[in-house]
Amino acid sequence: MWIEAFLRYVRYEKNYSSHTALSYKRDIEQFAEYLSREFALPIEQASRDCVRGWAASLIEGNISSRSVARKLSALRAFYAYLLKQGVTSEILLQDISLPKVKKRLPSFARPTEMDVLLDENVPNDNFTAIRDKLIISLLYMTGIRRAELIGLHDIDVDTAARRLKVTGKRNKQRVVPFGDELAEMIAEYRAVRRKTVGNDCDAFFVKDDGEPLYPMFVQRLVHQRLGEVTTLAQCSPHVLRHTFASAMLNNGAELNSVKELLGHSSLASTQVYTHITFEELKYNYKQAHPRAAKKGGFYGN
Repeated sequence: MWIEAFLRYVRYEKNYSSHTALSYKRDIEQFAEYLSREFALPIEQASRDCVRGWAASLIEGNISSRSVARKLSALRAFYAYLLKQGVTSEILLQDISLPKVKKRLPSFARPTEMDVLLDENVPNDNFTAIRDKLIISLLYMTGIRRAELIGLHDIDVDTAARRLKVTGKRNKQRVVPFGDELAEMIAEYRAVRRKTVGNDCDAFFVKDDGEPLYPMFVQRLVHQRLGEVTTLAQCSPHVLRHTFASAMLNNGAELNSVKELLGHSSLASTQVYTHITFEELKYNYKQAHPRAAKKGGFYGN
C-alpha cells in the first residue's frame, strides 16, 4: 500500500518521470522481498540493520557500486516520504553512507564524425530519409533529450523565430534556439511530411503512418547511424546530447549558457563537460604537436 502511495506521490506531485518512478518501484519492491524473506517484516518496519544487510548482500552478489547507490537513494526517498506521512519516526537511511561511485566521463562523437552524418545528401522527396536526418541533426544541434524530441508538438517548432519550446524533466519548459541550417531542414521536412501524411499533425515528428514516434524508434535510429561513423561502445541519443555540450564548450560557450540550453537544474550537472573539453584538448595536442607523443613529453605516452 505504501509503495503504491509513494509512487503516485513522486509521479504526480513531484512530477518525476515515469522512467524514474518505475526504477523506484523495482528497487523498493526488491528490498521489500528481501525483508519478507530474511526477516518476515513489512517494509514500514525495517531497521537500519536490515538496510545494511541488504546492501551487503547486493555487493556480495557483484552488483555495481553505482547500482547499489541508486537502490539506496530510492529507499532514502521512500522512507523520507513515510516520515512525512507519520508512518515512521525517523529517516531510516539518514546515517547510512552511499557507496562511492567512480564518475565516468560522458561519451561523445567528434565533430568530423558528425560532419559525415550531417553533410550526407538525401533525396528531397524521401520522407523517411529526411525525417531521420533531421532527428540526428536536431539532437546534435540543440542538445535536447530523446523524450523532449518525441514530445515536441508541431506548434513548438518556430522556424521564423528560430527556436524550440521544449518540455523537459518535471514538466519544466525552456526555449532552445537554433540556426539557419536547421531551419531549412525543418522547412524541408514539413513540406515532405505534408505530402506523405497530410496536414493533420499535432506531433512534430511522426512515423510514415502519421503516428508519433516512440522511444525505441529514436534509440534504434541513433544507434544505427552513430555506429556508422564512430567506434563508441555506446551510441545513443544521450551521446548526441553530450556531443552538443562538448562542442559548445570547445567553441567558447559559457558554462552557464550551456546549463540553460541543456535544461540542467544545477551547474554541477553541467560541469562534467569541462572534463570532456580538457580530454579533447589533450587529444588535439597529441595529434598536432610533433613532440607530444615522445616519452617524457608534456603528456607522455
